[in-house]
Amino acid sequence: MANTSENNIPAIASEMQETDASLHNGHQETAAAEAAVLTEPQGNEPDEAAITQFIETAQHLENELTSIVVGQERVIRELLLALLAGGHVLLEGVPGLGKTLLVRTLADSLALKFARIQFTPDLMPADIVGTTIVTEQSDGASGSRRVFSFQPGPIFANIVLADEVNRATPKTQSALLEGMQERTVSVGDATRPLPRPFFVLATQNPLEMEGTYPLPEAQLDRFLLKILVNFPKAEDLLRIIDTTVGTQTLRARQVASGEQLLHLIETARAVPVATHVKEYAVRLLLATHPDQDDAPEQVRKYVRYGASPRGLQALIMTAKVLALLEGRYNVSQEDLQVVAFPALRHRIILNFDGLADGITSETLIQTIIEETDTD
Repeated sequence: MANTSENNIPAIASEMQETDASLHNGHQETAAAEAAVLTEPQGNEPDEAAITQFIETAQHLENELTSIVVGQERVIRELLLALLAGGHVLLEGVPGLGKTLLVRTLADSLALKFARIQFTPDLMPADIVGTTIVTEQSDGASGSRRVFSFQPGPIFANIVLADEVNRATPKTQSALLEGMQERTVSVGDATRPLPRPFFVLATQNPLEMEGTYPLPEAQLDRFLLKILVNFPKAEDLLRIIDTTVGTQTLRARQVASGEQLLHLIETARAVPVATHVKEYAVRLLLATHPDQDDAPEQVRKYVRYGASPRGLQALIMTAKVLALLEGRYNVSQEDLQVVAFPALRHRIILNFDGLADGITSETLIQTIIEETDTD
């Protein structure tokens, strides 16, 4: 027995050396793989051709919209910022300024499915998301049988116009929440995805407040931007007469498809943002909160709640798109200052003193920009 054990010792030693060598090689391969992962660039940056295509397509789309919707160049630019960032928009303006025309023209220029929902006090959630109905289905020789089938609502479109959204009850308004955030609709025991791309463009009238239901803060926060539609100037009104009361009917030409739009959104998301620009965006957001030490005096006096982290996301995402629209592949602090107004105006909640003194979000945002350190 002793001789047998002694004869096996060299073999065991040889196996242990091979095992140690294989473990050592395995550790080296694992370390090399981890190093490769760490050195590999995070995210695929778009090439020059993708950036050029983004700029050209966006410019063609903007020119197509401005040729039909007269006198709303700023509104169109801000709408494109939200569209190319993949977010939803709340349009606020008096009747007759072309809000519905703008949304329909956008859908025509992108060849996307368009649906318009007129919000009224008696509108029900099933009128938006759809409902389950009983239908007759042929069953071969045995005749027909009744089955439950889902009838999709108008929310199953690429661009959904929620016209006068504040006229519906909160129960109906909440039917948009899941679709806007999750891009899905839950009816019964099934959750159905919405088509891509999916955008909600809602309008509301600031004048008629009787019989309306103001949107709650949770739903306002889901709109990437709030765009104010101002009254046209005198020269724009003359152009409106020339383009709308004649015999010629203007219609938008197709500029891009839905798949191209999704590609443009991915290109915009890949735009890099420097660390000091991100820090400046954070300082802008924190300055909207009255409990922060660096908040301006007017914010502490007139603001009840400041912007949520979604406001920070809106600042960065729309600033990326703005940089590309202006032919740059880097975001500047000036870009953040430009997009701060549509991105934050609906996320700043005034207190009683602010409402009593007639303070507006525009005034507070301007104060925040002026008093926030850029260094």
